[in-house]
Amino acid sequence: MNHSQRKSRRAFMKQSSILAGGALAMPMLGRTNYFSMADDSIKIALVGCGGRGTGAAFQALMAHPRVKLVAMADAFQDRLERCHKALTDDDLSDSMGVNGNPVKARIDVPEANRFIGFDGYRKAIPLADVVILCTPPGFRPIHFTEAVQQGKHVFMEKPVAVDPAGVNTVLKAAEIAKQKKLNVVVGLQRHYQNSYRELFARKDMIGDIVSAQAWWNNDGVWVNARKPGQTEMEYQMRNWYYFNWLCGDHIVEQHIHNIDVVNWFKGSYPVKAQGMGGRQVRNGKDHGEIFDHHYVEFHYADGSILNSQCRHIPGTMSKVDELLTGTKGSIFGAAARITDRKGSVLYQFNKQQENNPYQAEHDELFAAIAKGEYKFSDAEMGAKSSMTAIMGRMATYSGQVLEWDKLLANNLSIMPAVFDWNALPPLVPDADGKYPIAIPGVTKYA
Repeated sequence: MNHSQRKSRRAFMKQSSILAGGALAMPMLGRTNYFSMADDSIKIALVGCGGRGTGAAFQALMAHPRVKLVAMADAFQDRLERCHKALTDDDLSDSMGVNGNPVKARIDVPEANRFIGFDGYRKAIPLADVVILCTPPGFRPIHFTEAVQQGKHVFMEKPVAVDPAGVNTVLKAAEIAKQKKLNVVVGLQRHYQNSYRELFARKDMIGDIVSAQAWWNNDGVWVNARKPGQTEMEYQMRNWYYFNWLCGDHIVEQHIHNIDVVNWFKGSYPVKAQGMGGRQVRNGKDHGEIFDHHYVEFHYADGSILNSQCRHIPGTMSKVDELLTGTKGSIFGAAARITDRKGSVLYQFNKQQENNPYQAEHDELFAAIAKGEYKFSDAEMGAKSSMTAIMGRMATYSGQVLEWDKLLANNLSIMPAVFDWNALPPLVPDADGKYPIAIPGVTKYA
């Protein structure tokens, strides 16, 4: 594999084009014996055609030679057309074939199957066997529920909700998906990463996990400035990262990865949380309502604590990692290492055996579907890790100690009542163009 092929989908999303980003890291799994060569196509519909959706569609097409893209949906026509153009780029798709079956040859999305607007997903989903959900996460509960009701297998990006009501919706749909034996994979890709799987298999080496730390600290992400003629709804949709009804704040949208690792290794979810956060440098008109830093203390039922921090402030320490401390030793996530209490190495993963987890999650999903197997039910896990991060956001916004059960029972929704370009979103700016933000000690959730 060359360097560009090794880049992850997230690396791709930071680039201006699919060719520059190189999202298509070839999976390291042997295809010869891994895939069923069924004659029938596995038809996919892509719902959400931004950078993340474009990368996910390519990876689905690379996962199996019979995968065929037949429908696309997005709120914006320009985004859908840009995605379609990237997927059918001659220089890339002709050269990235699977078993002699080029990607471009398996993209068949005529104009009639390209759906624009808030309700486009309803028209795209019936045309497919598998649905790829990559819109801003606020829409995930709605789209996932529709896909399950129509009996479709699903790949959906994380997080799967932005509020407790959305989590409850996903949990209900997850139960129906299990009853229907629908495969569901959630883009919490560390579950599909060789190093993390090996660490998890050996987690008993550190004894009982008594504490954990998790970090997602870096400079931050893109900003899309307001343009003349945009309604408030369109502006927020274009600049979706900065509004909780769309994104959930960066603790939910990004830091969920690290929080999820701790939940996974613990085999449980926090029962309460308290924390602090705010806005120091990211407080302009285009920064919506989200904070630029959060620090949360998550409490588990067994008395163990996860100290979680995430920060989007340029010029500060960058760190994306997890540390789990047990009665006998520690697990270092990014280093893929296990040590005893004195620091002696008990296990070190061989980095040469690492895979591309972004590709692996698609490889394994489509392999199961091709064989007619029911193997994946990630939705409940995705919903509960999303809820953990949501509880963390609500704790930092309010400064209160919040309890998991009460938050889920309250079923708070922050979604719009109406999805229409001329409708008002839940949050609107004041006369100076600034949005109201949460104030710890004033904002209440309990």
